[in-house]
Amino acid sequence: MADDIFENRRLAAVYDALDPDRGDLEVYATIVAEAGARRVLDVGCGTGTFAVMLAGRGVEVAGVDPAEASLEVAKRKPGSERVEWIRGDATGLPAMEVDLATMTGNVAQAIVAPGEWDGTLRGVYRALRPGGVLVFETRDPARRGWEEWNREATYQVASVPAAGEVENWFEVLDVALPLVTFRGTWVFRADGEVLTSDSTLRFRERDEVESGLAGRGYVVREVREAPDRPGREFVFFAARPAD
Repeated sequence: MADDIFENRRLAAVYDALDPDRGDLEVYATIVAEAGARRVLDVGCGTGTFAVMLAGRGVEVAGVDPAEASLEVAKRKPGSERVEWIRGDATGLPAMEVDLATMTGNVAQAIVAPGEWDGTLRGVYRALRPGGVLVFETRDPARRGWEEWNREATYQVASVPAAGEVENWFEVLDVALPLVTFRGTWVFRADGEVLTSDSTLRFRERDEVESGLAGRGYVVREVREAPDRPGREFVFFAARPAD
């Protein structure tokens, strides 16, 4: 089940406006272009920003996400008709064959349970053509990024079309590594409604990720730093071996 931040219709509708800096997606778009990928699977596509971006550049895209409210936002975006939208997760994908699969925005960390993570890797593996590549990022636990998740560091007020001014901040509720649980709060000034959403992320060590990928048959081709967040994240390139 998706967290309220993605499944609550009012929160999904303001998600993009409260997270407008998606420079990380241009990094992924460059990876897609450099790989010459013509068919892409976007796992955890959310409100569809990346999927629509790629489709607008002539890429055949399927976006999968369990949150209906987020997919409703995605389907209203200009160009969304070029994307195949799938409600669900990577463990139950329809038959497809793609050149490249992505999990942007630290989606990999939101797949917390080991069985679900393993199922995701298997599902994506089946969807990749021989020689196809899975690309995703995850935060380096050594950087202890959750220590910056507090009201003082994250508080913002944004003016959102059709919603008015919205206050938003995040704060950590529990750290029991490898799991970190935090709460987002949104205050809609127009009517005073206050909404919250609790989320848990899994901070996997690099060797844990590589071991999981190898166990599902992938070959880890490369592990990079995220160019827009140097030293803070691992970016994994894992290939399904060519036949």
